[in-house]
Amino acid sequence: MFNKIILIGNLTKDPDVRYTPGGTPVTTMRLAVTSKYKQGDEMKEDTLFIDAVVFGKQAESCGQYLSKGNPVLVEGRLRERKWESEGTQRSKVEVITSSVRFLPKRESRQASTVDSGTSDTAPPDEISDLEPF
Repeated sequence: MFNKIILIGNLTKDPDVRYTPGGTPVTTMRLAVTSKYKQGDEMKEDTLFIDAVVFGKQAESCGQYLSKGNPVLVEGRLRERKWESEGTQRSKVEVITSSVRFLPKRESRQASTVDSGTSDTAPPDEISDLEPF
């Protein structure tokens, strides 16, 4: 089986950083992902709202450097979470991220990357082809 997803979207609210009982940082981010398509002579847009979950140092970096409206690229796998609420079975599909790339706002042309192996320093201002991610 193969389960991999890559999404580009804008954050709909500030990332929510929490910690597990063991002290592991966990950040939840909600992305608005818009697809444009042509239907007849009209251009239409379809927007999906998708939650992404980030763990470890990468979660802390997302909480520190990202805020509502920031564009990001998330890469990871889909997971369905199920629970019961008031006697009703509920479920939700979310992205468990393996990496998050901070994208530039439209007026800027440089991108920054945060991977799970980064330190607590600020993300780099630019990326070279020599970096393995």
